Parts: sequence; C-alpha cells; structure tokens
Amino acid sequence: MHLKTKRIVNYLIMQKHGFHLVDPSPWPIFASLGLWGFTTGLVGWFHEYNYAGFLAFLSLVSLVYVAIVWWRDVLRESVFQGHHTKSVQKGIMYGMILFIVSEIMLFLGFFWAFGHSSLAPTIDIAGVWPPRGIEVLDPFGIPFLNTLILLTSGASVTWAHYAILIGNNKQTQYALILTVLLAAIFTGFQGFEYVTAGFTISDSVYGSCFYMLTGLHGAHVIVGTIFLMVCLLRSQLGQMRPDHHLGFELAAMYWHFVDVVWLILFVVIYYWGS
Repeated sequence: MHLKTKRIVNYLIMQKHGFHLVDPSPWPIFASLGLWGFTTGLVGWFHEYNYAGFLAFLSLVSLVYVAIVWWRDVLRESVFQGHHTKSVQKGIMYGMILFIVSEIMLFLGFFWAFGHSSLAPTIDIAGVWPPRGIEVLDPFGIPFLNTLILLTSGASVTWAHYAILIGNNKQTQYALILTVLLAAIFTGFQGFEYVTAGFTISDSVYGSCFYMLTGLHGAHVIVGTIFLMVCLLRSQLGQMRPDHHLGFELAAMYWHFVDVVWLILFVVIYYWGS
C-alpha cells in the first residue's frame, strides 16, 4: 500500500469518522486583530490622524503574513497529512458556495442602488439619467475589450481544469500563466480607465455606484489572481493531481463568479446605464 494512502487509512481508523478535527491555531485571532488594525488605521488616515497610515500599513503586512502561514497550514493538512477526506472536501465546497452567495448579495445591493437611481432619477440630479454633467464612458471601448479579456481568461481556467483531470501538468501551468497574464492586463486597463474617466466617485449617485461596483469587482479580480498564482505554484510543486485538486476547483469557481459579475456589470453599468 502507498505510504500516503496507508497514513490516511490509519488516520481514519484512529478517529472512526471522515471529518477533520482542526488543531488549535493562533491565526484566526491574529487575522481578526490585523483586520481591526487595518480598518481603524484606514479610517484614521482618511481623517489625517497621526500614525494612522502607519497602523494601516503594519496591519496590512500582518494580514498578508497570516494569510501565507494559514494557507501553508491548510496545504500541509491536505497534501501531507491526508486530513482532507471526501467529507472534508464536500464541507469546504459548501463553504465556498455559501461565500459566493454572500458575495452575490453584496453586489446585488449596489446594482439595486444603480437601478433604482436610473429608473427614477430625482430632482437632485436634474431628473435625467445619466445625471447632467456626467460624461459616461464608451461601452465599446476599453469596457468591451476588458470583457473579451476576462471571457478569454475564463476559457483558459477551464483549459487548466481539464489539463489537471488528464494529468498534464505542463498544460496546467501554461493555462494558469495565461490566465494570470490576462488578469493583469484586465487590471491594468481598469486602472487606465479610472485615470482617464471624466468623473469621480463623488460626482452624484452615478459616480458613487460606478466606482463602487467596478472597484469592488476589481478587488475581486486581484484576489482571484492571487488565488490562481497560488494554484500555479502548487502545480509547479506537483501538488495538483487528477483525484485531489480541490484548491484549484475553488479558485476556478471564484474566477467564473468574477466573470459572470463582470458580464452583468458591463450590460447594466456600461451599456444600459449610459
């Protein structure tokens, strides 16, 4: 019997169930303190308090460190200790689905605000939509190009998934590198759009909703890019197997969610909203 398989079997016999009883960890409390310090420092920095910016930066660095060591521990439990049985993987998958549902509700709130304001524009914005004085962006310029880029990245993620299933590690790495590059290009074009836009987040409800929706989506793109970069590193280390690649499946689910949100955002904000 393979050594890793034997270790998993012995572990299951010892505890008599297929679930993972997680050992005590210091990372949740450190992550909470880092989040508290980052939000407090950021608000203080907005109000120009002394040392608030330093607190926000220090807390952000601690959050990045906690994320790295926490992921390291989870990968150790999964790959080397064999704790992620089928029951554990199913639970993690359900957790990811619930997380994505919560993200859908977050985006829905901002889409609701945009739809309400556009369908019934108030006297404060001269009763027209887009509000008077707002020069909207051409939906068939950079936004359409970004749509093609993001859809292509969704196809390359699917390519990576099928490459994992057939055990072709080289194709997996090529597909993930392509996806990360496309994500970086998308983010670059989004930044260029922000720099060249003729309105800001404080320019009426249109500017507020536009930047909140596109900015929130951009933050999700950055998180998804980091997620896929971790998967690329794991693939190079030989940790992606056809029968055990839950981490990549979660990253692919998250990335497809980002794709779908952008399609809705393009249709509602850039095309219909203009």
